[in-house]
Amino acid sequence: MTETKSMKEITQEAWNKRPLIISGPCSAETEEQVMETAVQLQRTGKVDVMRAGIWKPRTRPGSFEGIGTKGLPWLQKAKKLTGIPVAIEVATAKQVEDALHFEVDILWIGARTTVNPFSVQEVADALRGVDVPVLIKNPINPDLELWIGAVERVAKAGIRQIGLIHRGFSSYGNTEYRNAPMWHLAIEMKRRHPNMLFINDPSHICGRRDILLDVAQTAIDLDFDGLMIETHVDPDKAWSDAKQQITPEKLGELLNSIRWRKEDVASEEYHTALEKLRQQINQLDDELMQIIGERMKISEKIGKYKKENNITILQTNRWNAILERAFKKGDKLGLSKEFITKYFDAVHMESINHQNQIMNS
Repeated sequence: MTETKSMKEITQEAWNKRPLIISGPCSAETEEQVMETAVQLQRTGKVDVMRAGIWKPRTRPGSFEGIGTKGLPWLQKAKKLTGIPVAIEVATAKQVEDALHFEVDILWIGARTTVNPFSVQEVADALRGVDVPVLIKNPINPDLELWIGAVERVAKAGIRQIGLIHRGFSSYGNTEYRNAPMWHLAIEMKRRHPNMLFINDPSHICGRRDILLDVAQTAIDLDFDGLMIETHVDPDKAWSDAKQQITPEKLGELLNSIRWRKEDVASEEYHTALEKLRQQINQLDDELMQIIGERMKISEKIGKYKKENNITILQTNRWNAILERAFKKGDKLGLSKEFITKYFDAVHMESINHQNQIMNS
């Protein structure tokens, strides 16, 4: 006789699985919609956890703000029918209490909550003494310290299983994405928490379904541990975020289209070749640091001349000339204008700092 696994054991297996796939509607709307979505997700054979929005923090009043607590029994029923664990977002102590009462398996803290330490602390306090996995989305604004602070608050509450969700950041004037991915911030967060579950949310990054695959593939190429993708049985009629949702069937097709990569391979030839190339990179990095150090020494000499002649540190025409020259050179070397701009901005600011010390010493 086969031993039946408890839902806690199934949830633990899902949490440890790579890649971890979480999917479901942006919002639970009706019992029928939740149940049909659950059944269709089960048919894909690819979804480890079903998500659904119960309470929806909206920017402006009057928008659909979630079905509320009455939707939680629907998730209980869907879980019983499919055997798939369920996850929801919580933002207050009462929401945590209700979620736990209806045996929600995984909780997540949303971007609008992560941005507010008082709200995170309220949720953390409500979680004390509870054994439930918690995912934490990045804050709306690009601030790693807020994200890290949320992790620390939840950890201090005694939660042992904490994961991260990268859902992109608000960026004024950005048009390509709903929330700019700012991959460098996600990479830095992953560097600081290398052993923590880290998944990507293409739905909220994209804001539209036609570019989901590109973002999902980028996340997998960057060694994310999984994906959270919103699905709906009839996306165009969804009560919230219709443009970014896809059907469970399309989800299956999307996941089949991803080229799943691994972090390492047991091949001596591969490791030997990679080590040689990495040594070359280390050598070049050392040389770059040496050259930048020499550049700063020259900047300090220039600073002395400026100080003696009472000249401002910033010389706009000279800076524009440096950038223009760098763009032309970089283009020939296959370097993007975006990289050149960021690199020279950093070098320029360091140069200004060195000259400022000279000017005010």
